[in-house]
Amino acid sequence: MEMKKTIFKRIIDGEIPAKIVLEDDDCLAFEDVSPQAPVHVLVIPKKEIRSLADVEPADAVLMGKLMMFIQKVAINLELENGYRVITNIGEDGGQSVPHLHFHVMGKRALAWPPG
Repeated sequence: MEMKKTIFKRIIDGEIPAKIVLEDDDCLAFEDVSPQAPVHVLVIPKKEIRSLADVEPADAVLMGKLMMFIQKVAINLELENGYRVITNIGEDGGQSVPHLHFHVMGKRALAWPPG
């Protein structure tokens, strides 16, 4: 039985439009449709990985690329005053889409704890 595509996989496949911020062969960054800060971008791997809890040793290079890609996104969005990177894992962690994604938020002071 084929698994249903996540909204993120459909964005990767070009089936759903998104406001793309940056893209390369392995990673995609696009604006969040429900922003929680003046800048709120989602960064995803193009490889389907459910969450950070599902990353395997074979994904180590990809995870490093994701971190460097997030840095490039922050530079391109001029987040020089600081920003926050968040990933939610599982239902209790607030993960709403079962595809690994990182929220990059900035352009305002962000409170702690977040919630």
